[in-house]
Amino acid sequence: MTYSEKITEAANIIDTQCGKAEIGLILGSGLSESVSLDREKTLPFSSIPNFPISTVSGHKNEWVGGTLFDKKICMMRGRFHFYEGYTPKDLIMPIYIMKMLGVKILIVTNAAGGVNETFVPGNLMLIRDHINFVGVNPLVGENMDAFGTRFPDMTQAYDAQLGDLAHCIAAEHHLDLKDGTYLWLSGPSYETPAEIRMTRLLGADAVGMSTVPEVIAARHCGLRVLGLSCITNMAAGISQKPLQHEEVLATGQKSLAQFSLLIREIIHHL
Repeated sequence: MTYSEKITEAANIIDTQCGKAEIGLILGSGLSESVSLDREKTLPFSSIPNFPISTVSGHKNEWVGGTLFDKKICMMRGRFHFYEGYTPKDLIMPIYIMKMLGVKILIVTNAAGGVNETFVPGNLMLIRDHINFVGVNPLVGENMDAFGTRFPDMTQAYDAQLGDLAHCIAAEHHLDLKDGTYLWLSGPSYETPAEIRMTRLLGADAVGMSTVPEVIAARHCGLRVLGLSCITNMAAGISQKPLQHEEVLATGQKSLAQFSLLIREIIHHL
């Protein structure tokens, strides 16, 4: 079975079980409970043919369809990662499925380590740009012409109008929304202090182990993208505490209320 056929088979099952959508949402580590939908229909990742499954705590492995403010939404409670052994093509399969379901706007979220020393754990950051520092691109290989061009433009990987909308909503609700550049590293080990100093020199404000492949695929198939990071810890060398995944999940839980408010209001105003 070809990659395109695998995507089509998975999309057909999801369409039958959860329906089509106009907005797609990916919820990162510790953020799976930040958004609930009306008339939810839930499908475990394990019930979707050809679909990977996350092995990481904090990811619920659920595809959810429903509505919010009368808009059709599809939502992933959890995602999979390069460090789990999945290929770059595996990582982006959900994006092409969303495209086949009718999605036009993708809201992608993650838990990230703060590199910008003005940040504190619990801050929310609007992703204005990203740096792919893993050295792999999920579009390598035969281009799927039905989805997009061989050489997609990444000048505005993150939609400026959607970003401005997020800031307007944050200001209205007195939320401190930072701006920044997200840098993708493979993990699963956390970065060393020297690596964090390097990322700061490169212009990163936050680092993480996801998101970038999904955004590349989203732009390839013409989706508008809004990216949001929850700064769950300060990166190595900034904080002297040992970095632990449990801290990421705990801080994500503490930020759920403001994170949920921001996402819901963004969807309301789309």
